[in-house]
Amino acid sequence: MKRIWIAIVKLCGWRLLLPAKGERPELQRCVFAVAPHTAVSDFLIGAAYLWQLDVNGHIFIKKEFFRWPLGGLLRSLGAIPIDRGNRHNDMVGAAVREFAKGGKLSLVITPEATRKPVKRWKRGFWEIAHQAGVPIIPAYIDFGKKEVGLFDAVYPTDDYDADVRRIRSLYHKEMAKRPNQFIEIN
Repeated sequence: MKRIWIAIVKLCGWRLLLPAKGERPELQRCVFAVAPHTAVSDFLIGAAYLWQLDVNGHIFIKKEFFRWPLGGLLRSLGAIPIDRGNRHNDMVGAAVREFAKGGKLSLVITPEATRKPVKRWKRGFWEIAHQAGVPIIPAYIDFGKKEVGLFDAVYPTDDYDADVRRIRSLYHKEMAKRPNQFIEIN
């Protein structure tokens, strides 16, 4: 099924820009920060890219998407339901504990946490990477160029604001499927 989906995405004209095999070992233990996130199709295209990268990515998706008939399919694709209405769900702690077990683990998070325009990104993706001691891999889906790719790894420092400003500066609204729903930083 994965190969079929990759082929469909490519037939639709998308270029999946891949690093050479073995050149990006950090992709097996990282937090992917994917932006801009303005459409559900970001997931569909991004999944093909992760599979092409041969990364076993786990994607946080709001729990409302896990109703029948999508729930089982999403779980089989590595999706993890998130209760965004519960501030006490300790997803950061759970993710950090999973990283502490060792082995391959790649989390895919959209820091905007919604498809609506937001001025401030959610902090969880940075907290997970910082506490777990893993890099943040900024990833993009560029609808203008019809390509998917990665920026250089960002290793979190103790300065959240500087790290996020650096990551956000990589993205521009022309990349988004719906450019009016992505807010660039000044």
